[in-house]
Order: sequence, then structure tokens, then C-alpha cells
Amino acid sequence: MTKPDKIDPVESEAPINSAGMQDFLGLKIAPLWDYFRAEKLPFWAICGYLFFEYFRPQSILPALNIVPWTQLFLMLAAIGWLTTSKKDPRVSNSIGFWLIVYFAIVLISCQFATFPKTAYNRLDFIYTWIVIYFLIQLVVTTEKRFFFFLLIFLAASFKLSLFGAQTWALRGFAFTSWGIRGPPGFFTNSGELAVQMAVFFGLSYYFFLAVRKYISGWRYWLVLSFPITAAMTVLGASSRGSQVALVVQAYFMFLHGKVRIRSLLAIAVVIGAGYFLLPEEQMARFQEAGTDKTSQQRLLYWQHGWEMMKEHPFIGVGYYNFPQYYARHYSYDMLYDEPELAHNIFIQVGADLGFTGLAVYLILVWLGFSIPAKVRKRLKQQGVTQDWRIDISKGLGVGFLGFLIGGQFVSIVYYPYMWIHLALSAALLNTTYKAADSREAVK
Repeated sequence: MTKPDKIDPVESEAPINSAGMQDFLGLKIAPLWDYFRAEKLPFWAICGYLFFEYFRPQSILPALNIVPWTQLFLMLAAIGWLTTSKKDPRVSNSIGFWLIVYFAIVLISCQFATFPKTAYNRLDFIYTWIVIYFLIQLVVTTEKRFFFFLLIFLAASFKLSLFGAQTWALRGFAFTSWGIRGPPGFFTNSGELAVQMAVFFGLSYYFFLAVRKYISGWRYWLVLSFPITAAMTVLGASSRGSQVALVVQAYFMFLHGKVRIRSLLAIAVVIGAGYFLLPEEQMARFQEAGTDKTSQQRLLYWQHGWEMMKEHPFIGVGYYNFPQYYARHYSYDMLYDEPELAHNIFIQVGADLGFTGLAVYLILVWLGFSIPAKVRKRLKQQGVTQDWRIDISKGLGVGFLGFLIGGQFVSIVYYPYMWIHLALSAALLNTTYKAADSREAVK
């Protein structure tokens, strides 16, 4: 990826070591609120979108569920940006390019789909995320904006993790076949909730590392509880894939690279807690993996999904056509009454869009890791070795790893995980370049 083009400086950003940014890192409520109040409509609206997408207050208070809040805030963000931006900023990075290529492949797949009506009826599942991605890039253009936007994401995820941990604890850490159900929306199902908690686990741990020297008292313990409650929710959600993701994440967080005594103690606590708190029924599910009915059906989905890819290598059976195509051609291998999606992100994309779509999707996955790494590379070029952005970039990478592993067992291609991750990663990189350019200009 080449250096992004410069973005219109909607506001001047104070140096990272200024008192203002230290107040942000210290999670001081008054300065954060004063900053938000002084912002403009585009930023208010994009934050409103994230709040209603993840906090889901319209689900908590049904009286609020009278308008499509997320769509409304996205529209306000677009209108606000168009009316307040002084000039047309160019946001150039490879993620945006490949998202457009991916959407073009989806459109072609719809045209040649086995069931075109099904494909076209679900186009909003992908183009909405592309719109959201570009709006975030156009609006979240400064370090403070990024940090505030990230705080909303973390706070909303903590709401989910606190609920999940409390639910599991109140039932005596017992096993239930349905796991832990989240609020209506993307994270209602226990498996999808567990993946979000795996993402939150990695990101929130590194967020704690980023801010711990600036916070104390209740703030310190509150932020520390983020990854703890996330891990508890994953354990209580009865999702084997996300529990595997948790173990792999813990390895990269605590044991990968130079091993320290503190890291060994941390991983010992995580493994010990998992061993003693994980119900026997859940341990039995791991022992039954590959032989139980759920596992057998997924293996059949993967096997026949691979066959679909080989038979339709260029453009697949059609965008979102996997269930209907499976029911028509492989009804003899349906262990349940209704066909489902592939329960694997790569099989789902490959079967629907062929190897062409899968190749572009894999490029986006690679960018999901490489873009946060470029943040660290850019800061290293500046001689910066300790900075909150370094920790956040690591957290984005580890959180994305949780999605990638969990996604091998559930159908979450068009859920928020990857698309919001790409938007956060690109926004962090863009703001890092912009801050560096501003300081060089001052010199």
C-alpha cells in the first residue's frame, strides 16, 4: 500500500503529547464530552450510527424502535459531510479499491446466479458495509476522532461482554445448549456473540495496555475488566470455534515472541480459569467434534461447498445462493430440515462467488492484518517506539485473528466484524499519516 493521499484537515489536531490527548487517554469524561459537543454533524452522525448498531438502545427500549436509526444516522453523516467539507478530500488506500472490486464481482454473480432473485434481494448485505467503510474514512480523520469513535465501539462491546459474563455467572457457570443469546441484531445468536467477544478480547486487552499509565482507580479496573468479561462470555457461549480462537489469541498476546514471567503468569491464569470454569458438557463437545450431528452437517457443507467451487470456478453458484443450491443438488446430505449457509467464511464466499470472489476476499483478509502493521511501521520510521497507536494496531490485529478463526465455523461474511475492522484499521493508518504530515509541516 502506498502512502494515502492527504485528507482535508477538517479540524486542527493537537500534538499527541499535548494535555488534550492525555485527557483522552486518561478517559476523563468532561474533556471527552466537551470535545464531542464541539464537533460537527458528520462526526455526531457516524458516532450515532455506531452507537445504535452496537449498543442497540432501540432493542432495550422498544418505544425507540420507530425509525431505522442506523440508516438515518448514515444518511445524516453523508449529508453532513457533503455540506460541511470545504473541498473534496481524497481518501486513497487499497482497501477501498478492493472493496469496490469485490462489490463488482458480487454484481456479476447476481446476474449469473442460479437464483438471481435471492441474490439481488440481499445486495444491501454488502453495499451497506462499503458505504459505511467510506463514510468512516471521510469523517474519522483525526487522532481524537478516531480515539473517540473507538471508545464507542469498546463501550458497546463491553455492554455485551458484561451481560454475557453476568449471565454465565448467575447460572453458576453451567452449560446450556443455547449458550448466551445477545440482543436482537447481529449478535443475537450465541455463536455470533462469541465471535464479537473474541474480537473485543484482543482489542480491549491492548487498549488497556495503551491507557493504563494514564488511568487509575475505578477507570483502571473498569478497563481491565473489558478482556476478562469478554473471555468469560466466550467460555459461557458454548461456541467451540470462538473458544479455539481465544486460546490462539492468548498465545499471540502472552507467549509469542519474547516470553516474560508476567506473560507466563497471565496465560496460566487464562488456561486455569478456562479449565476450572468450563463445564464438563462443553469439554465433551470438544471430544465429540467431528462426530456429533452439528459437526457432521458442517463437514458436509464444506465438502459440497468445495464441489460447488470446482464446478463453478469463475463466478460461483450465485451470491447468497448456497442454501438453495445445496437443497436442490445435495438434499440427500441434509441432516436438518432446512439448508443453511456454509458455516465457514471462505467456503461461503468461494461457493457463492467462485475463486474470483474468494481471491479478492483473501486480499481483504490480508489487508486486515497488513494495514495495522503499517501503522507500526510508519511510527517506527518516525522514531516512535511507545505510543497508544502501536498498542491499538496490535489489538486490531489480534482481534481480527479472533474473527478469522471463529469464522471457520459460522456464516458471518456479511456481519460487521471484518468490515468495521477494515474501517477502523484504515482510519488509524490515515490519521497516523496525517498527524505525521502535520508535524513535519510545522518543522
